[in-house]
Amino acid sequence: MTDYGNDLRFGTFVTPSAQNPGHVLDLAVATDRSGLDLVSFQDHPYQPAFLDTSTLLAFVAARTENVHVSANVASLPLRPPAVMARAAASVDILSGGRFELGIGAGAFWDAIVAMGGRRLTPGQGVDALREAIEIIRALWDADERGGVRIEGKYYSAVGAKRGPRPAHEIPVWIGAYKPRMLALTGSVGDGWLPTIEYVPGGLAGMPEMNARIDAAAIESGRDPSDVKRLVNFMRVDFSPATRGLLNGPVEAWIDQMSDMALTHGIDTFLIGGDDVAMTERYAAEVAPAVREVVARERA
Repeated sequence: MTDYGNDLRFGTFVTPSAQNPGHVLDLAVATDRSGLDLVSFQDHPYQPAFLDTSTLLAFVAARTENVHVSANVASLPLRPPAVMARAAASVDILSGGRFELGIGAGAFWDAIVAMGGRRLTPGQGVDALREAIEIIRALWDADERGGVRIEGKYYSAVGAKRGPRPAHEIPVWIGAYKPRMLALTGSVGDGWLPTIEYVPGGLAGMPEMNARIDAAAIESGRDPSDVKRLVNFMRVDFSPATRGLLNGPVEAWIDQMSDMALTHGIDTFLIGGDDVAMTERYAAEVAPAVREVVARERA
């Protein structure tokens, strides 16, 4: 297996419920205060039961001190890339370099069209995402002379002024499952961000998908380790007996996460559950132990 790096990160994958905004903020603050690395939020702009994720990210960044924030993942068809680039850079500047960009080609197309977006085929979505990433990075590149002149089939930025420069080099993490999206991730992405429940075969499907990303990275002249491997785990629980992946006692979580890091190269673990007590226990009892086990094994 490719060595994707030694740094492990731990965080949360939060449902941005508009019915209980106080709980959403409590989860974000708990993620921050417990010393976890990242708090991320689903982005479904067509879902009236959810808070708007772009607004929420800015609000959470202002309410926290150390934790990084990200959409998980931003719905590109309803987030114009040039505007997304400026919004991302703005939150990054205001938060002191704590914004990360998770992005996807789009899903739930009927809902997207109902909100004024355009319907794309899966292949068109991949091409549109590639164009969008190029535009976003070009706008962030404030040191380059002249305006951005990118004319794509789906997105263009012709004469747009560059900037503002983000406070740190914002990574682009791509939500991907199908072969062309995995290839795009390997060729231009800084990270792969799937949800394990949607990966065909679950953990058993990871080697094939990792291999597709690695092959695309190598074909593009990149090192596969340039693409970080982040994974969401939605159905998690601390329970007395082990009932499945991240559903069992603390010791089982530690064993399973350590094995996933060592076997599949996962370097960032994001848990759902939307539970403050679970978040705090995860930070206090699981994350430090997994770091210790993986460091010892790799040493």
